[in-house]
Amino acid sequence: MKIIVDAFGGDNSPVEIVKGCAEALGEHDDLEIILTGPKDRIEACAKENNIDLTSDKLSIEDCDDFLTMEDEPMAVRKRKTSSMAVGLKMLADGKGDAFLSAGNSGALIAGATLIVKKIKGVSRPAFSPVIPKSPGMFMLIDGGANADCKPEMLRQFAIMGSVYMERVMGIEKPRVGLANVGTEHHKGDTLHREAYAMLKETPVNFVGNVEGTQIPFDSCDVVVADGFTGNLILKTYEGAALAVMTRIKNIYKKSLKNKLSALMIAGDLKKLKGEMNSDVYGGAPILGASKPVFKVHGNATAVTVRHAVRVTMNYVNTNVIEEIEKTVAELKEKENEDGGEKE
Repeated sequence: MKIIVDAFGGDNSPVEIVKGCAEALGEHDDLEIILTGPKDRIEACAKENNIDLTSDKLSIEDCDDFLTMEDEPMAVRKRKTSSMAVGLKMLADGKGDAFLSAGNSGALIAGATLIVKKIKGVSRPAFSPVIPKSPGMFMLIDGGANADCKPEMLRQFAIMGSVYMERVMGIEKPRVGLANVGTEHHKGDTLHREAYAMLKETPVNFVGNVEGTQIPFDSCDVVVADGFTGNLILKTYEGAALAVMTRIKNIYKKSLKNKLSALMIAGDLKKLKGEMNSDVYGGAPILGASKPVFKVHGNATAVTVRHAVRVTMNYVNTNVIEEIEKTVAELKEKENEDGGEKE
């Protein structure tokens, strides 16, 4: 399997990206990696940090440009020699099986849509982070790519998220919930009421509306939302988790007695930290793109990148895209038949 990686995406690039890729190559015999970015800077970074780039399974596609987090989304189309644009074009041209970047999220979604193109029948690709909950994990789709949505788009998000969570994350019959202001079927605005009615007739395991207080717990495995709502959920979730963990840490530092009590439960605290660490999921797939595109966490470390490569390999191997296209096509065909019968 050949994975293309943007070496200059993210806050800690290129060192953590390059290091994570080198570690991933050591774990997977059937893996090849192509790094995109200025070759001289990648090689200098590797030398300074004692990262071995001599593997015949690693190569560098030299680029003279890279995008920053401040660039507008359409920069990926205008700056064709950037590490992100080059990597996406290589994927579109069949020179790799997947593309990973920890860079500008808006640019990556734009590139996945305009360069790699959408799955046939899918309206819009969606940003789809996998997030820890108690217990386990859930996917939030859309996490911010599409602020304005139609009910049909939310239905497609449900299909894409369900297929991914079942095939890649190994959850049998994932439960799909619609993020809303109440659990009753009549709650929410027109978008959510119409989406609810559609989801009841969609081939997913739809469990109804889920409120914000239910999301961190075991209410469902896929939370469907428009991008505006989804991004608010995502950022609030991350901020609240950080605030709580910081408060807990400060409590244990408060006195000698508290420090001693922390030592007594150090194992459990470490386990909790591990369970709530989203690095193990690597980031978020851009679901709806016609080939696997994966958004690595912006502050990715080498560990994050290594996990992202592992998850992406599973993404490629489980035919997620083919299953999404098949399900969307079957649903469209059924709608056409039903429409014909009504006429």
